[in-house]
Amino acid sequence: MNGILLLTDRRQATRPLPEVVAAAVAGGVRQVVLRERDLLRAQRAALADRLRALLAPVAGTLIVAGPDPLGGDAVHLSAAGPYPPPGHGLVGRSCHDEAELGRLTTEDYVTVSPVFATASKPGYGPALGPTGLARLARRAGRPVVALAGVATAEQVATCRAAGAAGVAVMGAVMRAADPAAVVRELTAGLLPAEVSC
Repeated sequence: MNGILLLTDRRQATRPLPEVVAAAVAGGVRQVVLRERDLLRAQRAALADRLRALLAPVAGTLIVAGPDPLGGDAVHLSAAGPYPPPGHGLVGRSCHDEAELGRLTTEDYVTVSPVFATASKPGYGPALGPTGLARLARRAGRPVVALAGVATAEQVATCRAAGAAGVAVMGAVMRAADPAAVVRELTAGLLPAEVSC
């Protein structure tokens, strides 16, 4: 799990969610977490199918928030459970502190949050900052994806320097007039800095 992980939020999206995801994929996103947990299962499953179709041409992965993969084989679970996680092809989990990391078993990756203050969930925190992220990344024992408040290439680079394999973004892409451009900018933070002679 590396690069940019996009989390969906149709309420923040500037246009229909599949259009935002399609633009993000055009910009370079290859992993998307479908949230939208308030939808009925049938509606959510239909949306999952649509997003998988957008990701298929680039060999991308749709990850479904919650234990039900909606016809796929990748899920992202909350810190609350279930434990042990279901046996799917790809399992991620949200973690916020060392105690939650200590409950991990067979998860493939974790999101660690909140790294920075976030407009999507004001008051959610306190923010870990790069130091807290680095501490939890050392403890995780699996790839860590930094989550919350990531909106610039510089923040992406800071997260990578702190030990994150990648970053998760939501609001910066969902609210963007040009999601592809935002993804391309964020991806620049994943690249090693050029060395000048």
